[in-house]
Amino acid sequence: MHTHSLAKYMECIYRGDWRGVGELMLSSADKLAKTGADFLICPDNTIHQALPYIEQRSPLPWLHIAEVVAAEAAERGFRRIGLTGTRWLVESGIYPEKLTARGLEYARPDAAEREEINRIIMDELVCGVFKPEAVTYFQRVIGRMREDGCDAVVLGCTEIPLIMNDGNSPLPTLDSTRLLAKAALRRAVGSYTADPPS
Repeated sequence: MHTHSLAKYMECIYRGDWRGVGELMLSSADKLAKTGADFLICPDNTIHQALPYIEQRSPLPWLHIAEVVAAEAAERGFRRIGLTGTRWLVESGIYPEKLTARGLEYARPDAAEREEINRIIMDELVCGVFKPEAVTYFQRVIGRMREDGCDAVVLGCTEIPLIMNDGNSPLPTLDSTRLLAKAALRRAVGSYTADPPS
């Protein structure tokens, strides 16, 4: 396990420097390769946007979080997936690319919802602040996605499952962090494929 500080990553993200984000990821990859790792994972959804800049130079293969989630969604028979996460994530092609490759549709929060979800994540959840109003807001957005035809929602940020889960969500949840951890474990013991076991 290795990471640079969130502050270093955010310096790059705030200025739109995804190549810089990639270089931070690559430096971690190099360190982990030297310690004997077989493959790499990144539980942060947002910075997967930088993977295309460094994958060809990476010393080890990456297990892609959105690919794991898309495989799970397809396995469970979902058809249209709502996306939640930072605004950088939901405005990117990270999930759309992997979902559409499996014949799945997706829906994004609208612009105002993206900004408020991003604010809740960055100003509250990252700081360990959990407010009932944040839960209510997520429920409202996910409820709207359900009305828009979604049958599941991606919790596309490490912090979202701190307040949202199958017990309080209007839609079944796809917890990206937990799904990635399970896929990594399967891969580590030699049984991972792009499709989860039945």
